[in-house]
Amino acid sequence: MWHNNILDTIGNTPLVRLNKVTKDIPATVLAKIETTNPGNSIKDRMALKMIEDAEKSGKLKPGGTIIEGTSGNTGMGLAIAAVIKGYKCIFTSTDKQSKEKFDALRAFGAEVIVCPTNVEPEDPRSYYSVSSRLEREVPNSWKPNQYDNLSNSQAHYEQTGPEIWEQTEGKVTHLVAGVGTGGTISGTARYLKEMNPNIKVLGIDTYGSVFKKYKETGDFDKNEIYPYITEGIGEDFLPQNVDFSLIDHFEKVTDKDAALMTREVARKEGIFAGNSTGSAVAGVIQMKDMFKEGDVVVIIFPDHGTRYLGKMYNDDWLRDRGFLKDGKLTARDIIGKKDVQEIITIDCEKSVLEAINTIKSLNISQIPVTQKGMVIGKITESDILNSLLENPSIKSQPVKNITTAPFPFVDLNTSIDRISGMINKDNIAVLVESEDGKIEIITQYDIINAISA
Repeated sequence: MWHNNILDTIGNTPLVRLNKVTKDIPATVLAKIETTNPGNSIKDRMALKMIEDAEKSGKLKPGGTIIEGTSGNTGMGLAIAAVIKGYKCIFTSTDKQSKEKFDALRAFGAEVIVCPTNVEPEDPRSYYSVSSRLEREVPNSWKPNQYDNLSNSQAHYEQTGPEIWEQTEGKVTHLVAGVGTGGTISGTARYLKEMNPNIKVLGIDTYGSVFKKYKETGDFDKNEIYPYITEGIGEDFLPQNVDFSLIDHFEKVTDKDAALMTREVARKEGIFAGNSTGSAVAGVIQMKDMFKEGDVVVIIFPDHGTRYLGKMYNDDWLRDRGFLKDGKLTARDIIGKKDVQEIITIDCEKSVLEAINTIKSLNISQIPVTQKGMVIGKITESDILNSLLENPSIKSQPVKNITTAPFPFVDLNTSIDRISGMINKDNIAVLVESEDGKIEIITQYDIINAISA
């Protein structure tokens, strides 16, 4: 038997038991593996549903353009459907999202516009606002608005909920899912609670999102909002698809715990899933006292790990954020092994001759250049030599005239391997801000000294 097109393969995803990461939980814990959808995420379900409902209502017309704000997965579902149905796509997203997500969207012919993360939703630069503006400006366009379009949750009421009920033979006792647009958890919960009102629905939230406090107090507290790294869950507003009456409890999970558990799931269960999966599994472990023997806990695994190769599955990315520590030396260790000495800098208005005298007297080969105390560039012996050969009178001119790009800054947790890779004949040092706010310089000599100490 064959399918008429790729859209016919959406849904009917497998339910897989978790064994190692959840070994301390007395219940049976099952993962709903949504990566088997053609776009490798659960968002394929609601993307197709939103399009089909829009076609029926006349909002989406033949040859039209689909414009949506998306972190990538909804965009992928929309883009795949658009290919089959003959629509164009323009997506807006945030600079927090992984590059792999944008590359995947562009692979299907979509246009992607990247917007800043740390702005209010009402800000004209936000990805919500930009998508709304484009909908007004682009002829024959339609914005699905996955956050407030109730076709989103309806897709899960019609598909995801019934699948879980059937696959568990009605034995499911708990549903666990990350809450972003709210469509997945609300639609699935509505069906399951209709089948059995005693089923508990547990939403996974992140620090920096408003959901948990709003559920518990009814207070939309803007002080709860701040930037976070975890992708796919949490929000700084209340989407209409989030039905708080269906969600019994919200559990917050840190960025670090979410990132590390994402890797654990791959290494211990062989399931290559995304960041929000790590958050959901970490949340279940935090809530383990809620479960007892005989319970059947279903966790939604929304998307695939390939979209996070540059982030959660990248050791250097994790080290830069202090999420991962191992036996390798870091910038902090290198600085700690250096002789205590003040970093030498030179103001950009000082003369080149003063820079030459400083280099000679201190027997150094490079100096960071500052302006009002801020590092803006550098000069090296070779910079000075090349400038003098071209124009001997350059000695009387200000240093800023021969300043080149600054040494790159690294985090204190940056590994020695990465620092070594950044230092070469074109870039002979890196800078790092110490814990007391001082700027330190790391050269090849400092690395050798740290290794041999």
